[in-house]
Amino acid sequence: MAKLGKRTKAAREAFAGKEDVTVEEAVSLVKSNAKAKFDETIEISMNLGVDPRHADQMVRGSVNLPNGTGKNVRVAVFARGAKADEAKEAGADIIGAEDLMETVQGGKIDFDRCIATPDMMPIVGRLGKVLGPRNLMPNPKVGTVTMDVKEAVAAAKGGQVQFKVEKAGVVHAGVGKASFDEAKLVENVRAFVDAVSKAKPAGSKGTYMKKVALSSTMGPGVTIDVPNATGN
Repeated sequence: MAKLGKRTKAAREAFAGKEDVTVEEAVSLVKSNAKAKFDETIEISMNLGVDPRHADQMVRGSVNLPNGTGKNVRVAVFARGAKADEAKEAGADIIGAEDLMETVQGGKIDFDRCIATPDMMPIVGRLGKVLGPRNLMPNPKVGTVTMDVKEAVAAAKGGQVQFKVEKAGVVHAGVGKASFDEAKLVENVRAFVDAVSKAKPAGSKGTYMKKVALSSTMGPGVTIDVPNATGN
């Protein structure tokens, strides 16, 4: 068995016996033990009582975190003409049409968010097998297929987080950086949990939110009391 480093051992000792704590306690514990040489991301993971193989149990949406993510988000926009100009003025990093499609097909995906105007979807649709698995496919349900390119780019750059349940019924996302104030991280965590709670699908039966946990990029995780997380 590999020998644990001092930092990892200390973190695990700090987390020992801590479970189903409040959001505030979880943030304090995770933040104080995020001691890597870089600014670690604070990550949330939620186990939901859904089976996404059924269309009526899919959980998907987006939320504008009140204090942003602390991440520099690179945005690609599929648009032409005036809308391409609008994307450029809004601060989009990559803008194109068929040329951008060919770049992506060639394996170069140098962006974190993809936005498209509705008229570009026949082109973007050809990239489903490439963008879909990476959760980058533009979708009107989360505001990334839109004529309001300016607003979509601003949201992506300003801290909007998209979420989509995975096969095992898990939703996860980054909700800030370890350098954030604890109060700001708490606000972001609660905003994310609230958004996932409101995205409960009609087909969900029984307990919807089974488990909520918080961790940092390099640190262990701690579970949060679900009623406390949801405010119930």
